[in-house]
Amino acid sequence: MSRAAATMGQGTHGGLSRTTSIDPEEVARFERLANAWWDPEGVFWPLHKLNRFRSSVLLQHLTESAGRNPLSGRTVLDIGCGGGLLSEEMARAGAQVTGIDVVGHNVEIARRHAEVSGLKINYLHSEAEQLVALGHRFDIVLNMEVVEHVNNLGGFLKACAQLVSPGGQMVISTINRTALAWLFAIFGAEYVLRWLPRGTHQWRKFVKPIELKDELENAGLQLNSQFGVRVNPFNRSFHLSRSLRINYMALYQRSPDA
Repeated sequence: MSRAAATMGQGTHGGLSRTTSIDPEEVARFERLANAWWDPEGVFWPLHKLNRFRSSVLLQHLTESAGRNPLSGRTVLDIGCGGGLLSEEMARAGAQVTGIDVVGHNVEIARRHAEVSGLKINYLHSEAEQLVALGHRFDIVLNMEVVEHVNNLGGFLKACAQLVSPGGQMVISTINRTALAWLFAIFGAEYVLRWLPRGTHQWRKFVKPIELKDELENAGLQLNSQFGVRVNPFNRSFHLSRSLRINYMALYQRSPDA
């Protein structure tokens, strides 16, 4: 599969290390929801729509920075891959994909769906820290809707940054810690519209763009670009926005000499 596949299956598939970035309550919550990943009308319907949007944004950005066929032959790590929605999109675009998740049930579902879809994706029940310990690096690291669910944000981001190859990129999608984000992403989405199960997000874990920037610059990455993501509640569509006050995406890069 990828250049990391030969050894990552050893010491990462069977269990997780005792690291402080894992929140047991978050793991248990997603374990309960694991069977619903590939139902586009089920509890994860927002992720299905968001996945199509962010995949197009990613490919557009990578095409601008790398030219035609930007993912062909490149190694991609999908952190917190869930049931494999984004991993499969990246594999179809020509990337050599590794997906990791701390929820074992998610990994099994992702593996089965990839097999049925005829896609070769290296799925592992693993943490980012374990891959760092094994010395692996990737051309592109995807960190989508993950950072707002971990403990020890600084340690987690440092580990993720270490997985980015020289000249490589990391893409993060998350939610800003603002009053507006609480109103729309928690009260609105979870309690009023019921688009997400109650308790999916905790406002205190949302991450401000400056906090993300400080942590990743300390870890050797530089901010390339960032932009907001807004959702139209009437037709359930996603769009780019200049505002970072609620949902946003940020693209970071490691120097080729690093």
